[in-house]
Amino acid sequence: MLAVGLMSGTSIDGIDAAIVETDGDRSVRPISFHSEFYEPEFANSLRAILGRKDRSSEIDEVERELTLLHAKAVSRLLAKSDVRAEAVDVIGFHGHTIHHEPDQRFTWQIGDGALLAEEIGIDVVADFRSADVANGGEGAPFAPVFHAALLGDRDLPIAILNIGGVANVTFIGNDDALIAFDTGPGNALIDDWANRNIGKPMDRDGALAKRGKVDREVLAQLLDNSYFERLPPKSLDRNDFDPSPVEPMLVEDGAATLTQFSVESIAMSRQHFPEQPKRWIVCGGGRRNPALMAGLRDALGVAVEPMESAGWDGDAIEAQAFAFLACRTLKGMPISFPETTGVSKPQIGGVLFRAA
Repeated sequence: MLAVGLMSGTSIDGIDAAIVETDGDRSVRPISFHSEFYEPEFANSLRAILGRKDRSSEIDEVERELTLLHAKAVSRLLAKSDVRAEAVDVIGFHGHTIHHEPDQRFTWQIGDGALLAEEIGIDVVADFRSADVANGGEGAPFAPVFHAALLGDRDLPIAILNIGGVANVTFIGNDDALIAFDTGPGNALIDDWANRNIGKPMDRDGALAKRGKVDREVLAQLLDNSYFERLPPKSLDRNDFDPSPVEPMLVEDGAATLTQFSVESIAMSRQHFPEQPKRWIVCGGGRRNPALMAGLRDALGVAVEPMESAGWDGDAIEAQAFAFLACRTLKGMPISFPETTGVSKPQIGGVLFRAA
């Protein structure tokens, strides 16, 4: 099957779009990738509705604009790839998470699947997470089954770390052991700090953190959170951690401390693995932050490498995953599992919207 996958991540930086050829099981062949950044005005509108639980006209407007931006991204992806819309079997449309509270059996990814199908003329699978949460799962992470398909049996045991706004890890062990969960903050707190203090969307290249000094007392306050001891599966919303202990600090020191917070929370995730990984493969925007990557190498004590070192495109990986998951939905195959989200049994998910 030929599938398009779309991802708008918690970093609120833009849309990733990918085409893959896949059977939704063990075969995955990347075809093409395209990325579009959000304009600051739209990013601010999206940021303004985070945490909301009740539909409003403001959310409706943002959702419609988000969906139309995704339609443009698909059109541009197809054009640059010389692929006709008629050749694509399905689009996997993640949408954008504005509120995630699985203990209340609530998760909300805005995005109008019907509108996207109408605009592009391709069947769309959306709303991937709701069925999992409704059946007692954490609603995240969903990429592990895709990671296992990509990796096969190489380099086991291994950890695949995705550092987006929130960081999540997939542990693949011997005997097909598969564990996945959100480790804690990824880029979100660092990005928000940079946005508030220097008006930039991120600490590019870790420049602020490199010039700053970690405040160990403040770091200890940040790490004093029961989430890290909770057994997986478990998941987070990007706003689940309170950054207020950092607020009085100098800009550079705050960036350094928040970066180390992400590093140490990721390192703490190892307590939940049955054996220690030989290697960590990193995807998501965090792999482009040298300060974050250097901190991880020091903390983990084994090889920590960007996803490209394994022959994968670290920018495309999440979009590819939702293309893969959309194919599984069409085939009636489960997309989440007790070992990855805590759902009671393997769960089929996603809602199909047919193109006219």
